[in-house]
Amino acid sequence: MKRYELIVIGAGPAGLSAAIEGAKAGMNVIVFDENARPGGQLFKQIHKFFGSKEHKAKIRGFRIGQMLLKEAEEAGVTVCLNATVLGIFPEKRVTVRYSDHIEQFSGDNIIVATGAAENMVLFDGWTKPGVIGAGAAQTMMNLHGIQPGQKILMVGSGNVGLVVSYQLLQAGCEVVALIDAAPRVGGYGVHAAKVARYGVPFLMRHTIVRAEGKDQVEGAVIAEVDAKFQPIPGTEKHLDIDTICLAVGLSPMSQVLRMSGCEIEDTPGGLVPKTNAYGETTIPGLFAAGDVAGIEEASSAMIGGRIAGLAAAHRAGYLEEETFKQQAQAARDSLTQLRQGMFAKENRGRTDLTKTEEGYALSKNLLAKGFVAEEELKAFPSANAVVSGVHPVIECTQNIPCNPCQDACKFGCIMVGRQITNIPQIDREKKCTGCGMCVASCSGQAIFLVNDDFEETRSTVTLAYEFLPYPEKGQTGIALNRSGEPVCEAEVISLRKSAATDGTALLTIAVPKEYSMKARAFKLNGGTD
Repeated sequence: MKRYELIVIGAGPAGLSAAIEGAKAGMNVIVFDENARPGGQLFKQIHKFFGSKEHKAKIRGFRIGQMLLKEAEEAGVTVCLNATVLGIFPEKRVTVRYSDHIEQFSGDNIIVATGAAENMVLFDGWTKPGVIGAGAAQTMMNLHGIQPGQKILMVGSGNVGLVVSYQLLQAGCEVVALIDAAPRVGGYGVHAAKVARYGVPFLMRHTIVRAEGKDQVEGAVIAEVDAKFQPIPGTEKHLDIDTICLAVGLSPMSQVLRMSGCEIEDTPGGLVPKTNAYGETTIPGLFAAGDVAGIEEASSAMIGGRIAGLAAAHRAGYLEEETFKQQAQAARDSLTQLRQGMFAKENRGRTDLTKTEEGYALSKNLLAKGFVAEEELKAFPSANAVVSGVHPVIECTQNIPCNPCQDACKFGCIMVGRQITNIPQIDREKKCTGCGMCVASCSGQAIFLVNDDFEETRSTVTLAYEFLPYPEKGQTGIALNRSGEPVCEAEVISLRKSAATDGTALLTIAVPKEYSMKARAFKLNGGTD
């Protein structure tokens, strides 16, 4: 039986991060993953991450995956793919099934990072072809280049539903509607806003009643729900769609931990192991990291993996007490940053929040329809900078953990401060050069550059653009407002691409001066998104 000082189960963001920390400390590390390629969900994620520089903010998920794989290889981590862990047995024995045989391994320490599985909603017709999970849609689009369907109904307004809706638009699909039984949008407002500005209607307090079609999805019936989330008779609506995409939450894949005999807790987020501050379960030397220990964002999973890896290395004698405490505390401080703000764990499910931490009124329209109403934006100084020449307009109205805009501005025009959940502010004493790096760096695409001095009758708006084909200088199209409604004709003045913007083009359009604070998206004439 082969023995390793550290066995990691799962080669996703948490597992790879844990393995890297263990190997860097000097441990003999092996990682098992049942998939054909490592990286977990990261390689499906083409959007830019939130957080700060240390959380890899403004970097796309798949690039973070590439970085982790390279780091693991350089650290000497052995990664075994197509290897399914069947169970963890006494004395930390791990049984692994390969395609044609079964082997047993012994581990001094084991870190379980098996991630989570998508939840499903049961409704009439839920087993028909054309009903898929949001993760499956991402796999089809971002790994295999296949459209999941042409006309999509998205069920779920959390970050997964919002991010995948935007990626469906990027793939050329039509998102006919985004529905949620909850009374308010569950994910980041900036994610919702970039979906809404391309015309996707948000229908809160709605659920799916049935999928229509004999052999596959050919339509759907939705209905409003009452206070107990039950469909209200007489409110049914038919939607002409061919795909139903479900983004209704995740459940920790804790089966192997339950088999191990460690203590398990039944929480609102699913069955998770009872752990200490370092991810160690009630079985000494058995750790849990990432979504299997509680559903969070991938950035949090990576830090949780690092902490578990450090703890395993300390337990094995590779890290002295003081070194371990310093490194673990730094990681925990970093994790704390991500867990603050309106979307902190203690705020989940709350519907009584009415103001930001700065005292600004939260946008009711954003929570109900996915975009901030123009009147509501007037309360936010960063969204109403009236100065001569080019200047940033920031439509970030919630306390979310993110500050790449501050780092991107080398001239100090944009300020977030040490607390990364602060709403960005604009220093009007500093001169904006119009470089656009704040626009490209904003993970939520909530920053625009406006120049009302462009011409006597026209202004320019520079916005993030991530659709193909790219428009060319001189082409005309339609400017859309925050709800996706056409507002005016727009001319392409320039489109800037560079390695520094990592696939986000900076599109500058000219619009009549009266629409410079309304135009927030662009469609080519006769083209698609």
